[in-house]
Amino acid sequence: MRILVIEDEQKAGVYIKKGLEEAGYLVDVVSDGAEGLLFAKEQDYDVIVLDVMLPSMDGWTVVRNLRESKTTPVLFLTARDDIADRVRGLELGADDYLVKPFAFVELLARVRSLARRGPPRESDVITVGDLEIDVTRRKVKRGGRRIDLTPREFALVQLLARRHGEVLSRTQIASYVWDMNFDSDTNVVEVAVRRLRAKIDDDFQIKLIQTVRGVGYVLTTGEPD
Repeated sequence: MRILVIEDEQKAGVYIKKGLEEAGYLVDVVSDGAEGLLFAKEQDYDVIVLDVMLPSMDGWTVVRNLRESKTTPVLFLTARDDIADRVRGLELGADDYLVKPFAFVELLARVRSLARRGPPRESDVITVGDLEIDVTRRKVKRGGRRIDLTPREFALVQLLARRHGEVLSRTQIASYVWDMNFDSDTNVVEVAVRRLRAKIDDDFQIKLIQTVRGVGYVLTTGEPD
């Protein structure tokens, strides 16, 4: 699952990101309200953790604009403990409210709760040919055989499987899996795909992960779309 954290306090952002990643989430952190709104609208997140007091655009304005097009669950995270502020945030479309300082275990519990009751997501089990990916349990099987993957390898195969038949560029893959802008001098994507192939394809006659030269990669049981 992917979480967007919009928080302008650097230490708080690093703390939240580290904790959520250790819990198995992919996390983007943005420190500006307007930029955070752009991220929230252009990408799909399971939960957004949103501070109220932000530069360029406050959290209330962010959630009001977000609700024009998306129903992503929002957890307000703020030092403001006034009842009127809580009510205002909830009326604008926030789903929960947590006051600083907070215990991380409570933040994690609330994020998990929001993710469970969020908008309908794609199937928790993705099947492509004889490859089966259980997103909830984070398990992968091929031909009934369990395949152990690292968190990054799991994120990569999940991305390819969600969009099977579609050729994804190295830039798209790097942005989703590593939260980085692709650098032509970096071979991180190629290395990751090579390692994933060794686990997913090497022991099987049908190769699912294909290279489209000069474009990127695709996971398919036939010809790329």
